[in-house]
Amino acid sequence: MARAQSVPWTHNHSLIALNLYYKLDFGKLHKGNPIIVEVASKMRRTPSSLSMKLCNFASLDPVLKAQNKRGLSGASKQDREVWNEFHAQITEQAVVSEELMHNLFTEDEEKEVDFIGRDRIRLTPPSGPTEVASTVQARRGQQFFRQAILNAYGVRCCISGINVPSLLVASHIKPWRDFPRERLEPSNGLCLSTLHDAAFDSGLITLDEKLGVMLSKRLKRFFPQVTLEQNFVPFEGRQIDLPQKLAEPGREFLRFHREEIFKD
Repeated sequence: MARAQSVPWTHNHSLIALNLYYKLDFGKLHKGNPIIVEVASKMRRTPSSLSMKLCNFASLDPVLKAQNKRGLSGASKQDREVWNEFHAQITEQAVVSEELMHNLFTEDEEKEVDFIGRDRIRLTPPSGPTEVASTVQARRGQQFFRQAILNAYGVRCCISGINVPSLLVASHIKPWRDFPRERLEPSNGLCLSTLHDAAFDSGLITLDEKLGVMLSKRLKRFFPQVTLEQNFVPFEGRQIDLPQKLAEPGREFLRFHREEIFKD
């Protein structure tokens, strides 16, 4: 039986695969994953081909290497070039890759491609005040950032462990509005519950140099309140749950938050 003709990997297809890599757990990069099957079908590729490309990217991930997790050893020169280009220009490349992923599934500019916390791809309205009021390009970037951050933290608040996607936020360490160059940098993100995100943004909590939770004196002035204390006191001094890949919070970003935003 004749073998099926091999389809060369274009630059755009590699960017779509890298976008997908950010949004899937390491253990879900196999060809049987329904999301990989669906994306591969839209790309007119086989699930095996897409799965192998994802595992090639996994071999380049420094966070996975530090965890002694290994992808495939067949990463090509093109794979490395796309990987390096993406991370050197992530503000631009994240938007491009998200636009390519979006256009793979729909031409509707009022919908975003979402597959956080599910085994299938959904088309959803833009979520969050930042996205609703922004341009399409900005929404694409925000969509990439949200899904990449939530996935990196296993779709769980890194402080409380809450595992309800609609109650989670991809929180920026350095504020979104003031630092456009860092908006889409995964190391400038934390997966937080809406409550802990509000407290972090307003400077009522922060993280110390060892990634332990710090409560401000200003927050403690509102004690005693049973519900409030239940949501913060048990986590004081405890290290956050670390991301699984590519998004460990940047120490310089956290230093900025402690010095410029935290209200002790």
